[in-house]
Amino acid sequence: MITFEEAFSFVDYSGKRSILLANGFSQAWNKDVFSYKSLFSSAHFGERHRVIRRIFDTFNTYDFEKVMKRLIAAEDILRIYNADPDLINAIKADQEAIKNALIEVISATHPALPRDVTDEQYVSVRKFLKPFSNVFTLNYDLLFYWARNQFGLEPEYNTDDGFRGGPWEGPESQNVHFLHGGLHIYDTLGGIRKHACSDQGESIIEQVKWNMENRKFPTFVSEPTHERKKVRIQHNPYLSYCFERLGRLQGVLFIYGHSFDDNDRHIFDQIKQSSVSKVFVSVYGDKDSEDNVLLRGRAQAYLGAHRVEFFQAESARVWG
Repeated sequence: MITFEEAFSFVDYSGKRSILLANGFSQAWNKDVFSYKSLFSSAHFGERHRVIRRIFDTFNTYDFEKVMKRLIAAEDILRIYNADPDLINAIKADQEAIKNALIEVISATHPALPRDVTDEQYVSVRKFLKPFSNVFTLNYDLLFYWARNQFGLEPEYNTDDGFRGGPWEGPESQNVHFLHGGLHIYDTLGGIRKHACSDQGESIIEQVKWNMENRKFPTFVSEPTHERKKVRIQHNPYLSYCFERLGRLQGVLFIYGHSFDDNDRHIFDQIKQSSVSKVFVSVYGDKDSEDNVLLRGRAQAYLGAHRVEFFQAESARVWG
């Protein structure tokens, strides 16, 4: 297994380098905050709490998307058997309850302020990201958002997310793309907007919680299957633009912190149809563990074995 530095040494410096960040990026900062197990332990599913908890226990998982996928399968089977419509509707309602609980628990457990991350950590992650001309992220949290917007820290790191203080514009200069939305992004009748620290000193998290108390949810793609995620993306102008840009990539792509589960197959299909010549994929821990053998096999199957190379995730020292 090569290191991150060795992977970089294989790349022509004059070529374009892009990166796709997944949950491992956030877990590398604090796995106790951003793991599904941690989120599940804090989640509440409203009046269906006990029943939904039993479903998670039955499948021995903390994975919200995996449980929603099982409920979709149950819904499809019951329709074939012409089951009670009330039961089918209850299953559909439980899917929505799980999706909303995921959004709410991420908002509730997220670090409250940028200062919860140290300056040393910000400097480290900015050094990690600076060489990439495009950044795509599947994460909902604010860690990357905070890191790129810190002032007075080295190295200088100028990026463009397409927002100009008003609704999202999506100029060609945009090089930051939140593929599945994020806590700070939300829909209004006037367009797609993002939260920023207000003139009154309100944090982004405070604004998100206020919105949610008024049933205004962030722009999230938390559907359980890649087919449903793609449909959700196609119905949102910001998300569809970011997704389309992924399909137009050239040069070399690094993927950091992704387990290559099938529920993100739409992302890998988009990369596969791009003009990317090489994909470097991070592997955390023992490369021969059962999970990592599956990861490596899926990465090669989804992206084409001829253009995939693996590197040791820990060697990147993303957060120092």
